[in-house]
Amino acid sequence: MTTYRKLILAALILAFGVVALGAYVRLSDAGLGCPDWPGCYGKLTPHNAADAIDAELVARPGGPVSHAKAWKEMVHRYFAGTLGLLVLAIAIWAWRERRETRGGLGLPLLLLGLIVFQAMLGMWTVTLLLKPLIVSSHLLGGMATLSLLLWLWLRERGRSGHAYYASSDHLRGGALLGLVLVAVQIALGGWVSTNYAALACPDFPLCHGAWMPPMNFEQGFTLHRNLGETATGDLLPLTALTAIHWTHRVMALVVTLYLSWLVLRLMRSPGYIGIGLAIGGLLILQVTLGISNVMLSLPLAVAVAHNAGAALLLSSLVVLNDRVRRR
Repeated sequence: MTTYRKLILAALILAFGVVALGAYVRLSDAGLGCPDWPGCYGKLTPHNAADAIDAELVARPGGPVSHAKAWKEMVHRYFAGTLGLLVLAIAIWAWRERRETRGGLGLPLLLLGLIVFQAMLGMWTVTLLLKPLIVSSHLLGGMATLSLLLWLWLRERGRSGHAYYASSDHLRGGALLGLVLVAVQIALGGWVSTNYAALACPDFPLCHGAWMPPMNFEQGFTLHRNLGETATGDLLPLTALTAIHWTHRVMALVVTLYLSWLVLRLMRSPGYIGIGLAIGGLLILQVTLGISNVMLSLPLAVAVAHNAGAALLLSSLVVLNDRVRRR
């Protein structure tokens, strides 16, 4: 394995870790554990900022700052910063060794631009006090970074001459649509999470005892607003949170039905049984985790696993799309 491919693989593994860790920080309400950026009260570590954190605890005992939350937030930043350095190294290596990689500079440079934008979103997440649009965009940016690194890894691995697959033109459209549907569902799931609407429907399969409960889609899907508020600054009503959660459930049903059909097609296609089983298994896992989040009142471990499972399901669709386009 070349140094370039080792860098990509290391960044890919780390990107998955950053996505899962970001979900853990968000779901444990540690997003404002350090209310400034990139340090913690201007310090490199929460240990160095202990006095400032203690003063904040005295001033606001029930506030968003604590020593534990500060460490969670900063560890996430350390991992994300390391990922940024790896992506920078990948872009530099691709530029210097462009004749050997033969993969072009477009994807490494796109990744570099995305990681810079991700850093800005991370800063705005804190400075704009967890504004749902910013936090959701940050989540999607993490998923996009993971997907592009996987795509780059598959492309470079294929160029080594060991990973070519028979063409299956009849699967191309279906694989692409599956990828799009999963991406849309992840966006909806992110909107649920960043609006704290995961328990807006406390029962299953009904929602507040009805298939169509009272909902306010306009307020629920207004993008430019503060956390927990309407566009006019009023308290976001339960009907808006219900609309967000209900939409995610309906889309989950659409994705489940479509991917089930796609898996059946893959199982009947020579050379695609393995990836079909992987997608099917991850789909079952995601549905189970999603239902468990509601039935068990959102345990932290289950909620984080649901986010990690979404990343794995998305990755499996990236792999499938890569395979159906190889000859």
